[in-house]
Amino acid sequence: MEARTVQARTIRLAPGADLDGFRAAVRRLVPAGVPPEAVTWVEGEAPSLFPDAMPEAAPGPALALPRAVAGLVASVVMHRDPERYGLLHRLIRRVADGERHLAEVASDPLVHRLHLMRKAVGRDLHKMHAFLRFRRAGAGREGRERFMAWFEPDHHILAEAAPFFSARFPSFDWSILTPDGSAHWDGRSLRFGPGGRREDVPEQDAFEAGWTDYYSSTFNPARTNLAAMRAEMPKKYWHNMPETAAIPGLVREAGRRVGEMIARAPEAPVKRVPARALAAMAAQEPDSLAALNAVIRASEPLVPGATQAVLGEGPIGAGIAFVGEQPGDQEDLQGRPFVGPAGQLLSRALREAGIDRDRAYLTNAVKHFKFEARGKRRIHQKPTAGEVAHYRWWLERELAFVAPRLVVALGATAVLALTGRQVPITRARGPATFEGKPYAGLVTVHPSYLLRLPDTARPEAYAAFVADLRQAAALVAEPALGAAG
Repeated sequence: MEARTVQARTIRLAPGADLDGFRAAVRRLVPAGVPPEAVTWVEGEAPSLFPDAMPEAAPGPALALPRAVAGLVASVVMHRDPERYGLLHRLIRRVADGERHLAEVASDPLVHRLHLMRKAVGRDLHKMHAFLRFRRAGAGREGRERFMAWFEPDHHILAEAAPFFSARFPSFDWSILTPDGSAHWDGRSLRFGPGGRREDVPEQDAFEAGWTDYYSSTFNPARTNLAAMRAEMPKKYWHNMPETAAIPGLVREAGRRVGEMIARAPEAPVKRVPARALAAMAAQEPDSLAALNAVIRASEPLVPGATQAVLGEGPIGAGIAFVGEQPGDQEDLQGRPFVGPAGQLLSRALREAGIDRDRAYLTNAVKHFKFEARGKRRIHQKPTAGEVAHYRWWLERELAFVAPRLVVALGATAVLALTGRQVPITRARGPATFEGKPYAGLVTVHPSYLLRLPDTARPEAYAAFVADLRQAAALVAEPALGAAG
């Protein structure tokens, strides 16, 4: 029987981590039965799949791969090893041939090597997050401060690492330059460009002296361990980190400082007066809604990713305050509560119920948008009870400054924030007593709940929602409406 000749294939992918190009390639290679040893993977400027052998009009079907394999592929394509695509092709081919749990077999030589590569990429990401330092580089867009940083990653991690910095530093413009590529943030979006040079980044700025002083003040000479320091902070990163300039002097002085610490006579601990400490803490609390909003605006989101904190909106002394769950995608982008689809539905229902939105106060239990990225879309994720508890103090102070007569809880998360208890809306709906609060309460659904209903059920549910709002308007109009609890 004549042996079948396998035609050699050359796959050309974009430089760096071309995950999309690799996926498209294996979707053609695997169903066609092309063995990994017959494929040469080349990184170049003009990606082209099978230019001589397979027509572009024949798109490959998606491969049903186990989650462990997909995660391994997404990490390993960022590795700098030129053999990474061939190794991943071998893995996927074996999985497609029936070894569905191959990625979990750590003793397999191929799997072992790929896991080592994934760990190397993970370490590189960690180092970039920890050791990248921005330097001031003049004014950016619309007078915003602009910063630049230089970093030399071991692997192709820039696109994966950049969202960490846009989430952590959303309020100023910045650029990160690497030898292979660059990332740029303008307060609205990330974009990527060609690589840069270290000399394109300022050598130093005025902030670095303070950073170095802080590092020196926290350096513990009694715990000097050069091997551990080099393992955690390799010297290749030192020339981009201002605080490392102080390390040689700190190490030289460590022995003398330890001797002084040992020779120093022990001192009795200073007796602290709790009453004074509590009074000092109370004096630092915001004394107005504007001061509270400044604190909220300056605080980092508990779950990274939000563009900005979304503050409450409406007049102090509003008769009704509406408390929702958390900002959505549009609220996060615009910085205002209830401006997305659910907010538009709420505005319509308020008009039908005879409530002037501009005279009410609208806010959320959680002040930052929590989401899951799916391609270019940001899908809302419900906050956990712990996240609601984290923001509760802000909500309580906010409502204390606004001093409404009635608070309407829109949905179960708002009820949890106001009462500390998880109660089904079907059981709690209607007038409510928020124990210990200086305002009356009413519980109803969140308008986003109505948007999720089938078209056939939505009219009836919307009418019930408007009826709840009319009831809120009637309650706040009653002269005898007073504190609950």
